[in-house]
Order: sequence, then structure tokens, then C-alpha cells
Amino acid sequence: MVSFQVNDMTCGHCVGQITRAVKAADAGAVLEFDLASHQVRIEPAVADIATLGAAITAAGYKPVLSNRLANARLAPAAPARSGCCCG
Repeated sequence: MVSFQVNDMTCGHCVGQITRAVKAADAGAVLEFDLASHQVRIEPAVADIATLGAAITAAGYKPVLSNRLANARLAPAAPARSGCCCG
């Protein structure tokens, strides 16, 4: 299980966007979300951590690996968001 802190994930639309992006990279991945704490937990089927982080970044979010393996940003920062992605 890999855990990412995604502070710019603010609503159900964000969850859907991240889910679609991760599933495109790893169709067999199992995702769990805690929107209140901005956590995304992923049990990958085939993708590695870098690929999962890159998929979340490509969807427009800033994932930070939050499990004990590392605490570094996995991809270049996307432009800063303000508030919810929906509005």
C-alpha cells in the first residue's frame, strides 16, 4: 500500500479525477480516499510508486509520498490551485 498526501484534493470531483488517472496507469489498482485528511492510499497491481505519483500529477494535483518510505515530492509541482477545483 502506497500513501500520498494530496493537499489540493478538495472534493468528490478531485477524487474522480485522481481515480481515473491512476486507473489509466494501473487498471488493477485499488484506491482508498480520506478526503478530510487529503490522503490517497493505493494498492498497485503493476505500477511502481513513481508511475502512480506521475499519474496523479498529470491529473493536475501535487502528490507527496506520505508513507514511511519517503517524504519527497515525486514530480514537478503543478501550478498552484486556490480552493476547490470545481469553482
